[in-house]
Amino acid sequence: MAAQTALLLIDVQNGLFDEAYEEEAAVLHILVELLERARDQQVPILYIQHGGRSGHPLEPGTPGWQIHPLVAPHSEDIIVHKSASDAFYESSLHDTLQSLGVTRLVVTGAQTEYCVDTTCRRAASLNYDVYLVADGHTTSDNGKLTTAQIVAHHNHLLTQLAHPTHPIRVLPTTDITF
Repeated sequence: MAAQTALLLIDVQNGLFDEAYEEEAAVLHILVELLERARDQQVPILYIQHGGRSGHPLEPGTPGWQIHPLVAPHSEDIIVHKSASDAFYESSLHDTLQSLGVTRLVVTGAQTEYCVDTTCRRAASLNYDVYLVADGHTTSDNGKLTTAQIVAHHNHLLTQLAHPTHPIRVLPTTDITF
């Protein structure tokens, strides 16, 4: 039986992309390409939408919480709400993926070192085949490392994560297949 693939877009919200720097703007355009390819092949698309506490840039109901209009969901897409870096933690993500028969995840989004990393690790532990899009995730400079350094570090780090049956694969957009 062939693996059922889903495309995950983690935290592609205005509060993280509203002042899109060069790297973030490039990621948004990559996500548009992946969305088109996934829709053409009728691949389930799931948006993971973070809800922060009162005053947080991703506070539910605020403009920052909204999904960026460049990658806005279609009516058939699924939105999963979360409140932790781990998109599976106390959310409907795992049950939703199971109900769709998904065994393979293509992961994109923001913040690389928080939600993207944590969700990739948890997905592997839940026995999903994880494909992180190397040029399809981003973050912000943190005062110690640049965005490019953080992304490159996590692209390398996650491929080295030991898992006997579900290693995380990191591939550029051009090598992603659905």
